[in-house]
Parts: sequence; C-alpha cells; structure tokens
Amino acid sequence: MIGVESPNNAKLFYNFNLEKKIRKNHPLRKLKEILNLDFMYDLLKDKYGYNGNVSVPLPVLMKMMILLFLYNVRSERKMMETILPVRVRTQTGPERLDWLWFLGYDIDDEVPNHSVLSKARKRWGEDIFKELFGRVVKQAVEAGLVDGEKIFVDASLVEADASKNSVKKLDDIKLKEQYRELVKRLDERAEDGNEGYGEINREHISSTDPDAKITSQNGVRNLSYKVHRSVDDRKEIITSCSVTTGSVNEAHVLEKA
Repeated sequence: MIGVESPNNAKLFYNFNLEKKIRKNHPLRKLKEILNLDFMYDLLKDKYGYNGNVSVPLPVLMKMMILLFLYNVRSERKMMETILPVRVRTQTGPERLDWLWFLGYDIDDEVPNHSVLSKARKRWGEDIFKELFGRVVKQAVEAGLVDGEKIFVDASLVEADASKNSVKKLDDIKLKEQYRELVKRLDERAEDGNEGYGEINREHISSTDPDAKITSQNGVRNLSYKVHRSVDDRKEIITSCSVTTGSVNEAHVLEKA
C-alpha cells in the first residue's frame, strides 16, 4: 500500500530528548566520555573572586574553545549563534545540536555571550593554557591514546592577519623605542630566514604586526607565523605545540622538543 504524506501541522508541545538526537558514534561522544576538566576549578581558583557575577562553568568555557579548533570555526560570535535557543533566534532553533549537547546545554537553555571567551583568555593567561594542555595530554596518556614510541615533529605556516601593505623598510620609518627593542630581540631569535628571506626580514617589518615574518609558500609571499607540533603516532595526538615567527627553522625547534 502506498503511503500518503500527512499535513505538516505545527505542534504546540514536543517530546524532545537531546541525548537521543546525537548519534552513538559521534566523535564528540568519545571526547566527552574521556575528557575530564574538573581540575580547572582548583587550577583557576585564584583567577576569580568570591563575590560578584557568577562565571560560565570553567569546563564549559574550555569545551567552547575546543569546538573552535576542532571544527575550524574562525568566529566566536558565529559559533555561539549556531547554538542559540529558539526564543533568541528569529525563526529556527539551534543549528548544531551536537555542540549544544557537548557543552551540557539543553535546547531551550540560555547560552553565554560570545565575549566570555575573549574575557576568559585574558583572565587565564598563557601559563594557564600551557598547564591545561599538559593536563589534557596526560589524560590521553592514561587513556592509552599516547605511548611515545614514535613521535613526529613538523611545522606549518599560518598566515598572519596583517596586510602586505603594512610591510615597511626599517630605514624608511621612524621606529619607536619599543620597536627597536623588538627588532633586536627578533634578530637574536632568528639569525637565518625562511627559504632565503632572512635578509628581507632583517630589513623589513610589518607596522601592524611586527612579530609576523615574510615567508614564501608555493611562490606566494605572505606575512606568517609558524606552528610547530609533535604528534604521537599511535592515535595522532598532539603532545606539544609551539608558535614562532614564520622565519624560524623547524629543525631548531626539533632540537628542543
């Protein structure tokens, strides 16, 4: 017997379970199962006061940052817009139910403003993030995802958020004292440039992003940074990471890894 489409009548109430909407083999399920971020409360207790506004739970903030990198989301605002509840959005509900579930929110829960992420980064500081990274790697080791038998080290260029028009000759601009100190410091850190661009980098600087360096990839010059990573061969877990100017040779970082 041929089935016939039923009229699409809107319901006033729905029986909805977010947990059942996330497939069993979803990668976020495995991540949520093994990732324990409760240690963050003790680690960051000195970064928060004992009165005033209540913060977003610290593990939730960290999970938001994980989603940004895991799904290559370039905009924090865009990420938060995809999980807004129905009453905040104009017509539709949350677009990414899996993200909402991973963060521990229900479909009609209030979600934080995107600005909480930039505020958290500023409050926590670089040392806290290094400690967080180390703790997460330790959990991966304890879960049997890292054995350390074979480690690969490599680097990739990341284009800086700076215009090529910002590149100026050092002799043509009047540098402030802090610029002079910065140039001196960078020269000491990188005596040799990337693919023959050492001399160019010693004579030029970006006026908007002095840390970025001129590099060449596939015949195209860009202002870049370089991300160095060591990866365990067993499950391709990143075990260490370092960011340098684009002119630093990865062999120098390998010696320290």
